[in-house]
Amino acid sequence: MPEISRFLGIVITMYYSDHARPHFHARYGEYRMSIAIEDGKILAGEFPRRARSLVREWAALHREELMADWRLARERRALNSIKPLE
Repeated sequence: MPEISRFLGIVITMYYSDHARPHFHARYGEYRMSIAIEDGKILAGEFPRRARSLVREWAALHREELMADWRLARERRALNSIKPLE
């Protein structure tokens, strides 16, 4: 589970073995969720409202980089780190 970013206690990962629509995973304490890259829709899990908003804001800023990492993951290549939310 390669970590691609970390900010404000939120860890963003992407799995090589994932399938279906392009998405990433976020972890915040005991909370977990998967988020679609293209529209920020929550595919599974839940987060506290503020943390969820931060993840969506970060994803909107880095959509192209997330898609590039998704393509790399499909090819089983090393993923690039993405700048955290500042």
